[in-house]
Order: sequence, then structure tokens, then C-alpha cells
Amino acid sequence: MARTIKRYDNRKLYDTEASSYVSQKDVAELVRDGETVRVVDNSTGEDLTAQTLTQIILEEDKERGHGLPPTETLHGLLRRGSEAAGQALDQTLGEGARQVSRRLGQVKKGADDLVQQSIAQLNRFARGESAGARPEDIEALREQLARLEARLADVLDRVEEDGERRANDE
Repeated sequence: MARTIKRYDNRKLYDTEASSYVSQKDVAELVRDGETVRVVDNSTGEDLTAQTLTQIILEEDKERGHGLPPTETLHGLLRRGSEAAGQALDQTLGEGARQVSRRLGQVKKGADDLVQQSIAQLNRFARGESAGARPEDIEALREQLARLEARLADVLDRVEEDGERRANDE
């Protein structure tokens, strides 16, 4: 459930969960920490989330010295309407999702290769093909493989949760 931030006529922001006034930087920090926020006009109940987050992004870019987008870009956006901005955002987010998917594929392939190598090593030990294979070596490898599988499952869960959180934010 989204955390509600009320915006008053004097442009102050009020976090209803924390029962305190917050700054735009505070709102940005909430979002970075994984919170989903919903900014509403206190008088009308109008959803101001998109405008507020856009304003925060522009202000942060200005503070970093990136400034605003070039005037020509802004003119083009206004001429083509909000649909063009939405398409540009969809393309940007789509590319980000493709990059995450590619990276996840690389992680999975690397982990699969490592697991296959470990299994092959265990099989060689089990068949007695490795010189000097001791039962404690085999057990140590089994434990190492179990830890590796647990860590891999944890990493994949975190990547999946991050992907779901990003998809929900979109």
C-alpha cells in the first residue's frame, strides 16, 4: 500500500504515516528506500504523485549541475503532447528492463555452470575417479554445494523482488 503524502495549499508536504511535515528530499529518500508514495492535494484529493516526483527529479538534476532538458526538447514535448513523453519513458524503462533481464541471464548461466562443475566433481568422487578422495572431502563438497545453492536462491529471490518492485513502480 502506498504511503500517503498530503500537499497543502502552501505547498508543504505532510507524511500521514509519520505525522510530520517532510521535504521533497525526504520524499525522494522514501522512494529510494523502496517505499511507494502517493501525493494528494489536501483540499481536493487530486493525485499529485506524478507532478511531485517529476519536480523532485528536475530539482535533483539541477542541484547536480545537469540542469533542465534542452529547450528544443521541451518545445518538442509540448508540441507532441504528453503521449510523446510517455513513449520516451516507456522506451527508457523498457531498455532498463531488458538490461536487468540480460544481467539476470548472465548470473543464472554463471551459477548453473558453477553448480554443474560441482556436481561433476561430486560424481567423480562418488565413482572413485579422483585420486585420494576421502569421505570427508566428499562431504565438504556436498556442504559447499548446498551453501552455493542456498546463496544462489537468495540472490535470485532478491533480483526477482527488485524486478517486481520496479514493475510495480512503473
